[in-house]
Amino acid sequence: NSSDLSPSSFILASIPGLEAAHFWMAIPLCSIYVLAVTGNCAVLFIVKTEPSLHAPMYFFLCMLAAIDLALSTSTVPRILSFYWFNTREISFGACLVQMFLIHALSAIESTVLLAMAVDRYVAICQPLRHAAILTNTATVKIGLVAMARGVLFFLPLPLLLLPLPFCRSRALSHSFCLHQDVMNLACANTTPSMVYGLTAILLVMGLDAILICLSYILILKAVLRLASWKERLKVFSTCVAHICVVLAFYVPLIGLSVVHRFGKGLAPLVHITMGNIYILVPAVLNPIIYGVRTKQIQRRILNLIHIYKT
Repeated sequence: NSSDLSPSSFILASIPGLEAAHFWMAIPLCSIYVLAVTGNCAVLFIVKTEPSLHAPMYFFLCMLAAIDLALSTSTVPRILSFYWFNTREISFGACLVQMFLIHALSAIESTVLLAMAVDRYVAICQPLRHAAILTNTATVKIGLVAMARGVLFFLPLPLLLLPLPFCRSRALSHSFCLHQDVMNLACANTTPSMVYGLTAILLVMGLDAILICLSYILILKAVLRLASWKERLKVFSTCVAHICVVLAFYVPLIGLSVVHRFGKGLAPLVHITMGNIYILVPAVLNPIIYGVRTKQIQRRILNLIHIYKT
């Protein structure tokens, strides 16, 4: 009943019929969050302390780790507070800030994934020029451009929602705030907000996805020109970790978009599950993928485990 709510707040989504189980449902969610934080902090620590990893590819990996930490930390603690302490209300201002962080950080991550694809393209197709093109200075500039791109493209989203009246039900369909979810609760013309949101996503995530695919088409063409299958597999294997990370980011993103646009009649559990997958899956999988595929990271992790045991 929206009349029971403060006019400046929204209600986070719960799973109908399972409210009593929220406490227990939060335990695996908290465990996954702790795993994500531990894994990404380990990546940041290992790259910082391992001189052989001071290269653009691993600096980009550090950027991904920092983004995943920020994205998961901006949402999961609030979800856990809801599940454990039944704090279902989130203020309008806090909701807009959380919404901006989710979309801006996702855009920054998308840009970094594109930069990593370019790094793989240059390393395979222009190996002699790789060190000259992707210097440490260039890597820092790419990181700054990624941050500016995410902020500039997605800062208008909360600003467009700020003046809108919200006189309908204030119940969200997720346990955190997303632009389309909040926009659908407004009782005014939301066409400008809807058009801008779709345009921003297409110009950032959509364009990045196309350019990543194009870079891999060029990489594949270069790999197929190599003499033997053994050589081809060896060269292309350097891209496997990045391809897995790209899939871990874009598949939940596409799945959540599809659920939002075509899943109006789906059970609330589907919306909540897809939202949690979108927030947590990349944060958990990214350090695992690069930990498995990078011998230096494997070795440092094993050394840390050995030191801890002794």
